[in-house]
Amino acid sequence: MAQIIFIEHNNDQHVVAIEQGKSLMQHAVDNGVPGIDADCGGGCACGTCHVIVDEAWAAQLAVVSSEEQQMLSMTPEQQQTSRLSCQVTVTDALDGLIVRLPEFQM
Repeated sequence: MAQIIFIEHNNDQHVVAIEQGKSLMQHAVDNGVPGIDADCGGGCACGTCHVIVDEAWAAQLAVVSSEEQQMLSMTPEQQQTSRLSCQVTVTDALDGLIVRLPEFQM
């Protein structure tokens, strides 16, 4: 079974089965992963679904849009591999994807 690994700021891990076509944010919300607020419901309008993609996986994701980059620029814990999880569509090719959650969301 393909899976994603969410790692909280305190290093608690949540392994979630992949459902192709759903966003990374939806996977987190549907599986009760704490730390993904998703206030706007996936509209790239709030930044409360910020994740930090493991460097080994960052290049395998679609390019960050200007809209997503603008929202990320307001994130206090933005890093080079930061993404809004609502903007990452999951496929089986992402089996084993590791994302870390920041200590705080916007």
